[in-house]
Amino acid sequence: MRYWVWMIASVKYLIPFSLLISAGEFLRSAFATPIQRPVLAAAMEQIALPFSLAASPAAVPYAGAAPEAAAVVSRLGNLWPVILLAAWLCGFLFVIFSWMRGWLRIRAAIRSSSRAALLAEVPVLCSPMPLEPGVFGIFRPVLLLPQGIDDRLSPAQLDTIIAHEICHLRRRDNLTAAIHMVVEALFWFHPAVWWIKTRLLEERELACDEVVLQSGNERTSTPRAS
Repeated sequence: MRYWVWMIASVKYLIPFSLLISAGEFLRSAFATPIQRPVLAAAMEQIALPFSLAASPAAVPYAGAAPEAAAVVSRLGNLWPVILLAAWLCGFLFVIFSWMRGWLRIRAAIRSSSRAALLAEVPVLCSPMPLEPGVFGIFRPVLLLPQGIDDRLSPAQLDTIIAHEICHLRRRDNLTAAIHMVVEALFWFHPAVWWIKTRLLEERELACDEVVLQSGNERTSTPRAS
């Protein structure tokens, strides 16, 4: 439940703000009493009155300023949207580049892996590259394990790792993670987006650990895996 609360907070960023305002106006008109609506509207009109009468910056003359200075200020004002767009685009491309690096690394690990003699709901591959166990892919997922993991862990520990990763598969965590990655790329400048990502990772792992423990595995034989 905690995971889905944070996931809803993430998806909220993809909903246009105008749609949220329209929904709020609809709820206000549906549930407010006839007396409350005019009072609220009158109060809002009084609050907004000074702003509605104020002239726009482009219409305010530069008193005492030379025409050249006014032209410079006007050009700088026109450049601000371009500067902000360029800054956003740089951050967007940086996030995409980081994803591509991780995706190429996982792709190389899968290509160099071999099929493992383990039964699971998805193909189990062993890779010689140093990595943590994990389920990768959305449409054709595979369970990728580091080579030689069965020599370092007991059968009970290996079973709990596989059960943990299969829980990620059943919950479609890769799909929801991809949705939040879209949110990260579009709103990389918002600190709350990265805070939500941390909460999603934590709650996702805790949820899978709870499922593994409820299925009868011992807590001491459940190593943490991503």
